[in-house]
Amino acid sequence: MCVGDGVVRAGGCSWADRTLVRDGGFYPRRSMTARERLAYYAEQFAVAEVAATYRFPPTPQVCSQWVERTPPGFVLDVRAWSLLSGCPTLPDSLWPDLRRAVPPERRDRRRLYSSHLSQEVLHECWARFRHALQPLVDAGRLGGVLLRYPSWWGPRPDTWAELAALPARLPGVRLAVELPEQRWLEGDGADGTLEWLDARGIGLVCCDGPPRPGVPPGPSVVAATAELSVVRFRGRRRVDGEAGTWPYRYERAELAGWVPAIRDLASPGSEVHVLFDNGYRGDAVDNARTFLELLRRPSAEVA
Repeated sequence: MCVGDGVVRAGGCSWADRTLVRDGGFYPRRSMTARERLAYYAEQFAVAEVAATYRFPPTPQVCSQWVERTPPGFVLDVRAWSLLSGCPTLPDSLWPDLRRAVPPERRDRRRLYSSHLSQEVLHECWARFRHALQPLVDAGRLGGVLLRYPSWWGPRPDTWAELAALPARLPGVRLAVELPEQRWLEGDGADGTLEWLDARGIGLVCCDGPPRPGVPPGPSVVAATAELSVVRFRGRRRVDGEAGTWPYRYERAELAGWVPAIRDLASPGSEVHVLFDNGYRGDAVDNARTFLELLRRPSAEVA
């Protein structure tokens, strides 16, 4: 939807979550096929994040299927494969012909890291990941590639260099990075990080998550550093007492408090993607619908 001179899209981080399909009440029938579910989801929302690509890189064939099952105007934000952002990776997610490049002493480990591979093999991994996205790019269905870095990945010369290399490694796509290590966006370091990202046209993934002891809910920094801005809502409030459940459903007032910030991010020529990552039953899709409804209201009526 248009907000001022910008565009805001809102949606969830999965259309196939098991609890959404089984208990969410979102789909008209539980018996819908995978093709039917994605097509139905794309009728309701203009964006979704593909989180499964964090665990296993996509293939051109799968990306072509996503294009075939969605209408023009709909976009997918693809989460980058974990290996590409320095996170622990399932060894089986590496392409079979590249597995022999893993040093013998590392082959039986439960987790693979980029440091276990040569620069030549890593270059090939980046190239194959980018190649797989081409059907989405050609059809105008790729919103952006979102890179989530690990919590220990702080600002150092080598990590700055990794960020600087992103545009060349993933050419022709919009990029946004999620930097959970606090020093990137804390105190005096925040301005430097934002200016650096802005100079290179790399977007920032702003996150709103569950409150931690001594830390108020919500993000510390909300800023646009590129044409694409991303806000990820991880949830704030536990909604059922079952042990082990992690989602937090947002209250209407909590979402209303975000509306001014999202409107500010929607500058001329920009695009803001509001992604609900509290995917349990219908929480994410319900919160996305509520947020879009609030965004359509005049500012004086948002409450």
